[in-house]
Amino acid sequence: MSAKRKGKYVPGDFELVVRRSKTGLGLFTERAIPKGVCIIEYKGKIITQEEEYTSNSKYLFEIHSRKTIDGKPKWNKAGYINHSCRPNAEPKVRNHRVFIMARRAIKAGEEIVYDYGKEYFNDHIKPYGCRCERCRPAYKITSQKRRARTMR
Repeated sequence: MSAKRKGKYVPGDFELVVRRSKTGLGLFTERAIPKGVCIIEYKGKIITQEEEYTSNSKYLFEIHSRKTIDGKPKWNKAGYINHSCRPNAEPKVRNHRVFIMARRAIKAGEEIVYDYGKEYFNDHIKPYGCRCERCRPAYKITSQKRRARTMR
């Protein structure tokens, strides 16, 4: 079934697979995905503000100040989408749901990635160095410098 003609916020019938990427497990497409279509919906348990503050999950997606989705369950394939400073997809919130949309045409075999946003980046990625394709050379240099310091 084609993603065209189904509606902008209806996930297409793409062959999406979870496999190892350079940044951990990632979500890859087996078929090309055209620009502008809905790839997948980010799903999970709706949690309260209280649960949000006590949760250790790194899969929280805030819809608005009173609604957050915990996308930690393994059946949520969208939870495997990794961060990138040069994304090929982007999340869009519509009717209190999160849809991952293609920012550009995505080739078969390519990993689906989006920008997690400044707050998440600063809290969870920046302290360890970003390992996305765009930042990888800087990450390697930083990692080598850290190893060299610890070996002294």
